[in-house]
Amino acid sequence: MDHEFWVVFSKSWGLFYLIAMAVAVVIYAFWPSNRRRFDKAKHSVLEREDEP
Repeated sequence: MDHEFWVVFSKSWGLFYLIAMAVAVVIYAFWPSNRRRFDKAKHSVLEREDEP
């Protein structure tokens, strides 16, 4: 297990890991049960706009 092994490992499996994480985030963002939570967050920012 030298440096070259870890470079090849990180270049190949790191890409798949990042793609899997991006897919997981997109699925979480578009999951139907999370819609209410995101709508509440969207409106809560606009409601407190005039406060310090």
